[in-house]
Amino acid sequence: MSRIRELRKRRGYTQIKMQMLTGIDQSAYSKIERGQRYMSFEQCRRIALALETSMDYLAGLTDRPEPYPRVPKPK
Repeated sequence: MSRIRELRKRRGYTQIKMQMLTGIDQSAYSKIERGQRYMSFEQCRRIALALETSMDYLAGLTDRPEPYPRVPKPK
């Protein structure tokens, strides 16, 4: 099972919920989850934010699913 699918299911999200959270079409998202389509940098960023993880975890560069500390938005 892909890391993305595992995190999505752990959170109780459907692919439709991921579409709403990320703006990525459900069929495109499904292909990303199954490894039939590569995700762009922006899609990876959106998925990482929605699943509260890091892009490094999604890319398999770390085994820690916890997100890195976020940079505060300027006022």
